[in-house]
Amino acid sequence: MPEQLQILSTLKEYFGYDRFRPLQQEIIDSIFDGQDNMVIMPTGGGKSMCFQLPAILLPGITLVISPLIALMKDQVDGLRANGIKAAFVNSSQQENEQQDIYQKLIDKEIKLLYIAPESLSFIDTILSQIEISLIAIDEAHCISSWGHDFRPAYTQLGYLKNRFPEIPIIALTATADKATRQDICQQLNIPHAKQHVASFDRTNLSLEVRPGNKRVEQIIDFLRDKPNDCGIIYCLSRKTTEMLADKLQNSGYKAAAYHAGIDHLKRAAVQEGFINDTIQIVCATIAFGMGIDKSNVRWVIHYNLPKNIEGYYQEIGRSGRDGLPADTLLFHSYADVVQLQKFANMSGNQEVQIAKLERMKQYADSLSCRRKILLSYFGELITEDCGNCDVCKNPPSFIDGTIIAQKALSTVARVKEEEAIGTVIDILRGAQNAAILDKGYQKLKTYGIAADIPWRDWQQYIIQLINQGYLEIAFHLNNKLRLTALSKKVLFDGQKIYLANLKEFEKKKEVVTKQTNKGAAPDLFQKLRELRLELSREAGIPAYQIFSDATLKEMEKFRPMSDEEFMQISGVGRLKMQNYGHQFIKAIIAFSKEKTAQIKKKKTSNSKGESLKETLRLYKEGFSIEEIAVKRKLASSTIFSHIMKLHATGESIDLMQFVSKADVKTIKKAKETLQNPDSLRLYFDHFEGAIGYDTIKLALTILQSEEETLERG
Repeated sequence: MPEQLQILSTLKEYFGYDRFRPLQQEIIDSIFDGQDNMVIMPTGGGKSMCFQLPAILLPGITLVISPLIALMKDQVDGLRANGIKAAFVNSSQQENEQQDIYQKLIDKEIKLLYIAPESLSFIDTILSQIEISLIAIDEAHCISSWGHDFRPAYTQLGYLKNRFPEIPIIALTATADKATRQDICQQLNIPHAKQHVASFDRTNLSLEVRPGNKRVEQIIDFLRDKPNDCGIIYCLSRKTTEMLADKLQNSGYKAAAYHAGIDHLKRAAVQEGFINDTIQIVCATIAFGMGIDKSNVRWVIHYNLPKNIEGYYQEIGRSGRDGLPADTLLFHSYADVVQLQKFANMSGNQEVQIAKLERMKQYADSLSCRRKILLSYFGELITEDCGNCDVCKNPPSFIDGTIIAQKALSTVARVKEEEAIGTVIDILRGAQNAAILDKGYQKLKTYGIAADIPWRDWQQYIIQLINQGYLEIAFHLNNKLRLTALSKKVLFDGQKIYLANLKEFEKKKEVVTKQTNKGAAPDLFQKLRELRLELSREAGIPAYQIFSDATLKEMEKFRPMSDEEFMQISGVGRLKMQNYGHQFIKAIIAFSKEKTAQIKKKKTSNSKGESLKETLRLYKEGFSIEEIAVKRKLASSTIFSHIMKLHATGESIDLMQFVSKADVKTIKKAKETLQNPDSLRLYFDHFEGAIGYDTIKLALTILQSEEETLERG
C-alpha cells in the first residue's frame, strides 16, 4: 500500500482536494489491501474518486465497466483535464481509433480504460497482454433484475472474478436497496466484498409532490422566480420531452429535448450545451444525466411519476451537488400509473417492478415526511422530520397511533415476517379466507384484534409505518413485511408513534375528489360493457359478476380516474378494485382524452370559422390584405390564406384586385411550358424569385377558374 502522504499528495495534485469525503479514504485503503468492495454512495457523493485515485498509484491498468457512451466521454474528458491518462472504447469510434488505444494499452500509456460491457469480448486478447490492477464496475445496479435499471449485458460480468481471481473488484452504484446489494455481490462473484453505504440524506434538496393537472402551466409558474437557474425535467415519453421543450422555448427559456431517438451528434451537443450553461433546461428521458458532474443544477422536475424510488432518488440527486439549496418537484397522476404498469408487465421481473411502482405511488400519496421515506427505503433510519418537504411544511393533524402500530408490528412478528400487507391486515381484521385458515393464523393472539378499523384505513396506517421506517418491504421475497431496528423501540421500549388523522384527511379529500355528474356518454358505456365481457371471458365467469350494468352506468356518469374516485362508485369493493380497477380507469381515461381532443378540434374549427368571417367582413368593406392584417393583428400571409379559403368555398372574392394582369399573363405562359405546372416551387425557381409564392398561387387559381368557365362554356 502506498504511504498515506503519497495518497494525500496525489489527491491534491490530480483532483485539487486537501481531504477526502466520508468513506472515500476507507474504500481506497481497502482497494490497496486487495479487497473486493461494494460501494453505495448517492449521486454527487464522490464514487468515481474511489477507483480513479487508486488507478493512478497502482502499477497496472484499471478497467472501468460503464453503461453509457456519454458517461464515458464525460469522465475521460475530466480525467484528461486533470492530467490522468485515460481512454474509452465503445461503438461510437472508428476501428483505427480503437487500434490506437489498444497499442497504447500494450505500451502502458493508459492508466484507466472505460469500456461498455458489450465491448468486453472485443478486447479479450488485449486483456491477456496487459497488467490489470483493478476492475471497477460503475452503475453496478444494472446487473440486478431487482434493480431499477436492469441491463442484460451486465449479467456476463461475473466471469471477470473467475478470470482474474487475484484482482480486486469494486462495484459502485448510487442507489440499491438491500435485495439489490446482495444480488450484485452474488452475480459478480464477490460475496465477501466489504460493503460501504454512505448516507443518503441530502438535506439541501427540498422535496415536493403535486397532482399532475395543468403541468405545463405549473412548470412555467415554478420557473418564474428561477429565470437563470438551470435544471432538468424528466419525462416518460420522447414525445413529451419535445412538446415541453417547444413550449418552454416559446416562453423564452433556453430549453432542449434529449432522448434516445435524437441523432447522437445532436444529443452530444445538448449535453455539452447544458454542461457549459448555454442550454438552461433539458427535457429528457431518464438516460440523461448519468455520470455528468454538473454541480450547479438548481432544480429537477419529474413531469411523470417515476417507476421506482431508486430511479427517482438518483434523478433528484443530480441537483444541488454543490451543497447549495435545490428544489425538486414531482407530478403524478393515475394515467402515469397505468402507463408504468404496462411497462412493468413487459419487464423480465414483473412482480418486483409492480411492487416497486406501488411503493413509488405510496411515496407520492404520502402523509409522512418524504425524506424519512427515501432514507428508510435505503435502510437509513431517522427519527426527526426533515422540515424541507411539502408534507413537513404543511403537515396533516396527527393522532397517537402507538397502539395501532404495536398491533401491526406484533402481527408481523407473529407471522415470522413471512407475509405481505394484505395478509397482515386480514389477520388484524379477523378475516376467514383460505389464506388465513390454511396457515392457522386464526390461532394468533392478534387475530381479529382490530376488526373495528376498516381495511383501507389499515392499509394507510401500515403504509405510514413503512414510510416512517418501522417496517420495510422485502421486494425480492414476494413483498413480505419485515421489522426494522426502530420496530423494537415501539414493541418493547414504549416509544410513541404518531399517525396522520385519516378522518380529517378523508374530509379534505372528499372536497377535492367529490364526484360530479358529467352526463350521459353512451359510447363510454358501450366500451365499458365490452371491457367487462372481455374480462369475464378471461376469468370464465358471467359478466354481471364483475360489475352490474348499474355500476357501469355510474362509471359512465362520474368517470372516475383515480383509485379514490373509483372506490366511490356503488358496487366497487376492495377486491374488485384490486382485480379490475386499473383496466376500467384506463378505459375511462382513454375515452376522456379522446372526447377532450374532439372538443378541442371542434373549438379550433369554430374559431377558425369565426376568423374567416371577420376577414370576409373587412374585405367587403374594401380593405386590402395589408390593411386587414394590421386591423386584425395577424400576418399578411394569414389573411392571404383566409382570402384563398373564402374564394375556394364559393364566396364572391375578386382575386384580380390582388394581382396584376401582367403577372397573370407571365404565369400563364410559364404554365404552358413547364413540365410539372402544379408545383409552386417550379414556378418560383423559373422566375428566379422575382415573383413570390402568394402571387403565383393567386394567378394559378385565377387561371384554373378561367379554364373551368371555358369548359362549362
